[in-house]
Amino acid sequence: MKKVFASQADLQEKPVSFTKLSDNAYAYTAEGDPNTGVIIGDDAVMVIDTQATPVMAQDVIRRIREVTDKPIKYVVLSHYHAVRVLGASGYKPDHIIASRDTYDLIVERGEQDKASEIGRFPRLFQAVESVPPGLTWPTMTFEGKMSIWLGKLEVQLIQLGRGHTKGDTVAWLPQQKILFSGDLVEFDATPYAGDAYFQDWPRTLDKLASLEPRALVPGRGAALTSPQAVAQGLAGTRAFVEDVWNAVKEGVAGGKELNAVYRETYARLKPKYGQWVIFDHCMPFDVTRCYDEATLHPDPRIWTAERDQQMWDALEG
Repeated sequence: MKKVFASQADLQEKPVSFTKLSDNAYAYTAEGDPNTGVIIGDDAVMVIDTQATPVMAQDVIRRIREVTDKPIKYVVLSHYHAVRVLGASGYKPDHIIASRDTYDLIVERGEQDKASEIGRFPRLFQAVESVPPGLTWPTMTFEGKMSIWLGKLEVQLIQLGRGHTKGDTVAWLPQQKILFSGDLVEFDATPYAGDAYFQDWPRTLDKLASLEPRALVPGRGAALTSPQAVAQGLAGTRAFVEDVWNAVKEGVAGGKELNAVYRETYARLKPKYGQWVIFDHCMPFDVTRCYDEATLHPDPRIWTAERDQQMWDALEG
């Protein structure tokens, strides 16, 4: 029987947690749905990743207003994916910040990605009509690293390397050793790797680990509130990325076509990771991208709604 496309059958709402990591840092999580980070400084609030629509952002704002009345001045985009950025207008921020690489990806493929993701995740785009026409554009960009000061609280925005996308940005509180990783790290949730750099991702995780976070907010999954939990999240993400790469590379070396490589990789990883959130959703995209990287496409090809469906039909039909 053909699997339902992507996450179109995922219709159950997830209970939300708003976890306090320090007097300045909070994690908005929902059992494997995309996370949002919140940093409260002396004079302003910063939000890291926005939820998928302005209406969905209102629940984040409600939680913020339970703990502070300071203005939400900054929204940070950890990367360009629609489910992370299209809620930005709901916060009415002074600035939307992203890496220059993320800005360039929005220019190159933002419109296609928007249509692609809305088709994959209907539940995660509640009140999609509330998204303003056009794309979410950064008003500030940086290359490599920049600091934003919320009064005396420093927030470092850092590109540690390519992984989930070319433009991945983490938000780091050096005084408190709290990290907001975006989708570079997931916890009990399957990494989406359709736009990834498989060979770079483990090295980027090494740089992330070298910061020695005492707490970490992953892209999906519960907030990691101890160094031990952080290490577990890093190890799980690394293992998945390396297991996909090794399985696909082995198939390519054997001269196998994508369909055969997909079936074998899925069967190999299912016992270890099949219980993780969105495993069945991610695997066709992940293996396709990995196969591309191992063969003819060092950089990710653009996903469109049409390409999504064609790929799904070819691998799962």
